[in-house]
Parts: sequence; C-alpha cells; structure tokens
Amino acid sequence: MGRIVGKAQYRDILLGAGLLWATLALVLWPEQAMEAMRDGLKLCGNVILPSLFPFFVLSSLVVELGMSRYLGRLLEPVMAPLFRVNGSCAAALALGFVGGYPVGARTAIEIYENGQCSRTEAERMLAFCNNSGPAFILGVVGTGVFGSGKAGLLLYLVHLLASLLVGVLFRFYRPGDRPQTRKNRGPQFQAASFPKAFTSSIIGALHSTLNICAFILFFTVFLRILAYAGILSTLARLLSSLLTPLGMDQTWAERLLTGLVEVSSGVSSLTNGTLSGRLSMAAFMLGWAGVSVHCQVLAFLGDSGLSVRTYVLGKLLHGGLSAALAALLFRMIPLSSPASFYLAEQTEAIAQLDFHQAITLSAVAAWGVWLVFLALTVYVVQKNSGKGRRNVV
Repeated sequence: MGRIVGKAQYRDILLGAGLLWATLALVLWPEQAMEAMRDGLKLCGNVILPSLFPFFVLSSLVVELGMSRYLGRLLEPVMAPLFRVNGSCAAALALGFVGGYPVGARTAIEIYENGQCSRTEAERMLAFCNNSGPAFILGVVGTGVFGSGKAGLLLYLVHLLASLLVGVLFRFYRPGDRPQTRKNRGPQFQAASFPKAFTSSIIGALHSTLNICAFILFFTVFLRILAYAGILSTLARLLSSLLTPLGMDQTWAERLLTGLVEVSSGVSSLTNGTLSGRLSMAAFMLGWAGVSVHCQVLAFLGDSGLSVRTYVLGKLLHGGLSAALAALLFRMIPLSSPASFYLAEQTEAIAQLDFHQAITLSAVAAWGVWLVFLALTVYVVQKNSGKGRRNVV
C-alpha cells in the first residue's frame, strides 16, 4: 500500500480532507465564522493598523536612508562581542523591543536584503529580535489579563532578558562566520534619496500591515471554528493525558494550544488559576509568539534564503527561557515587593490609558525613535566630513 500511495499523495489526501472539513465547518457554523471575522476586523482596524504602520514606515526609512549603518559604527563595539553581529543590526534589536511583533524580524530581513549584514548575522538576529512590544505586555497582558501593573512589568522584564539570552546563545550559531565589519564588508551600501525612500516606505508599510491583518483574520476564524467543532477540546484532552506527570489538566492544555497558535487569544484565556502558573504560561506564550506571528514573518522571508528552522528554534528557546525566568523571579521577587512599587505605579498609569491615547503615544514613540536615528546620522555625517576636511588639509 505504501508503494502505491506515496508521501506526496498522502499529503494531498490530508490537505483535501482538511479543506473539505473547513468547507463543512463554514456551512455548519456560518454565524460563528462571521462573528469571528468581525472580531478580527475590529482588532485589525483598532489596534494592528494604527500601532504597527508607523513602526513599519520607521524601520524602512532607517534601512533605506542608511541610518542603520551610521548607527552601526557607534554600536558595533557592543553588538559584535555579545551577539556576533555588526552594529547595523542594532536597528532591528531596538525596533523589535519597541515596535512589537513582527517589526524586529522585518527590519532584520530588510538589513540583510540591503547588503548591510551577512546571511548568518541575519539568521542570528531573527532568532531573538522578533519581540512583543511594551504596550501589549504592560497594557493588555498586565492590566487587562492579570489586573496588575506589577505582573506586566515582571513579564516585560522577563521577555527582554530571555530575548537577550537567546541572542547570546545564538552567537555560537555557525561560529566560523565572523560578523561583517567596515573592513570585510561587501560593496558599499548606497542610501536611497529621501523622496524615493519615503514613498517606498509608505507603500511597503501598508502592504506589510495588510499581510499581517490577513493572517490575524484567518487564525481568528480558525480558532473559533476549532472551538465550536470540539476539536480544540479533544486535542487538549489528548495533550493533558500526555502531560499528566507535569500536572497539566485539560483546561491548561487548551490554553496552551490556543497560545501556540495565536498569542493574544492564548494570554487572554489566562484569567484564573494559580498566579505563578499563569505568569509562567503567559511568559512562554509571549516568547513563542504563536503560529500566527510566525506566518507573518514567513511572508517577509519570501525568497531571501534565510533559515526558517533557525528562527523557529530561537522562538521556542525564547518561550522556554521566559517561562523558567518568570517562575524563578516570581519566587525571588514577590509582586508585592516595595522595590518595584514605583515602577509598577508607572506601569499602571501607562496601562490604564484609553485606546486613543495609547495609539497616539505609540505613533509619537515611533517617530521619536526615528528622530533619534536621524540625529545620530547627522552627528556621524558631520563628524566624518570634519575628518575628511582635516585629512585634505
């Protein structure tokens, strides 16, 4: 039988059965699918488009105008010893921490495609620069899910620390490939003119944001249909039976499966249970980011040739380290500790902002970071031009 039906035919049969089931599910639960689509559209219109679009424009301008290379000259003494990447990659790290998924990954890919880093450096960066933004962790997860700015602060610190640890570990990825420097770098990168960079950044940012919205809509409907069909609970029952020695029941297994697919739905389900368990699982979900985010990154990868396996391994390691660090810090630093009281007050104030204020701050932060990059560029250009004049004399 195995000789008659090959692997490709098995795959086609499974795909056909899956498509048939999806069609039947849409026929059986049309109202639920439409409601899920409406919820997804609200999420995209109210959160995704306003929050990600400015950062996508920013990341494109930073790369196209050559600001990342100027910044690299300043930060190369830090990036090379820690992560074995050249200083230009600092833009992906910084924007990934501020902008959220998948701004860091998109910036790293753009830096690679513009010839400002090698393939190995780009793969190292992809393993740890695609991170959640502070607004989501402090606001949605901290105050919205846990009802505590202290919990959001703890999760954000854990998220950043685990990301940096993954970067340090991936410095040993392909140890024979040294980071590019100004001496061994390829042909000099030619920055685009501002009109060309600005128009291409706007168009590219809109295209990238719409791609992300498409994946969010799909996975929102996908998870809702799985829940109504009872498939999610069945898979959770099987998973809980396998993880019984770890004390995971069906409810926690269902939460884990949801978070593995879509991070916002996963963390939103962590509304009851032990605080330490909820924090650890939330930290894992935020580090892993979810299949939905990974598909968004895959859309940017395209034909770049960068390793998908390295990226996925980095995110899995990020999730595991985040969960372990969250459990450790929860025991060492109780959320009621006075040491974090002041920071927690600031976190509460940020998280309790209404939506319009939060989006305004997000846009201001994006362009504020862009102005910092611009100031650094002007400083480096003036410094270099001054050196050139002195050498001529």
